[in-house]
Amino acid sequence: MSLDLVRWDAPGPYDVVFSTRRGGVSEGPFASLNLGRKLGDVPERVDENRRRLCAEVGADLDRLALNYQRHTAQVNRAEAGRRGATGDGLWTDEPELPILALGADCALIALARTNGERPAVGVLHAGRIGLLAGIAEAGAAVLDGRVAAVVGPTIGPCCYEVGEDIAAAFRARFGADVVSGRKLDLWTSAERALREAGCASVERLDLCSACDPDRFFSYRRDGKPRGGHGVLARVA
Repeated sequence: MSLDLVRWDAPGPYDVVFSTRRGGVSEGPFASLNLGRKLGDVPERVDENRRRLCAEVGADLDRLALNYQRHTAQVNRAEAGRRGATGDGLWTDEPELPILALGADCALIALARTNGERPAVGVLHAGRIGLLAGIAEAGAAVLDGRVAAVVGPTIGPCCYEVGEDIAAAFRARFGADVVSGRKLDLWTSAERALREAGCASVERLDLCSACDPDRFFSYRRDGKPRGGHGVLARVA
């Protein structure tokens, strides 16, 4: 099975793809392109899935950089092959260094510097905790200059029920219209966070991870065990 990817036509010398769950070798609740090794899947299968994803952009799996995601506002500078540093954002201006952020309902965001002498790209894992903590602002700040952004697959306002404490925090931060009844609009919240952070342009895919079990993993829909999809980026 070939990989089912959503590509972002980033303005610059970049390769940016959002993966789905199609095209990998994992089985059961991880079927098939699970990218998370800490979710209970067979490590060798996850490595093969990551290799396949990297191959789609001509990247080397051994150079792939990932964080240990903890719903923080920490954005780390990527180092080739480094994995496990705590953080929920990665960025690089080094050519041919692939960076990956994982999700299964939280917003996956890609950022690209569109001016300056040196291209730079970033990826963010931005759930409700991270958005309130300032992950979007931190990502835009480290890239500096003129930044374009895209909000990838994320649980949509159709499916994301939250309690009043969370709803109140989001209404106060992003506006009353990001909550309707008990449903939270992470798509709009992420877009507003990025615009307020100074991003020159913000695109949205408006793909709900919870609505589409054939294409996306979802924690809210499936609980555990389940896999994770991702956003992979590099400076070409």
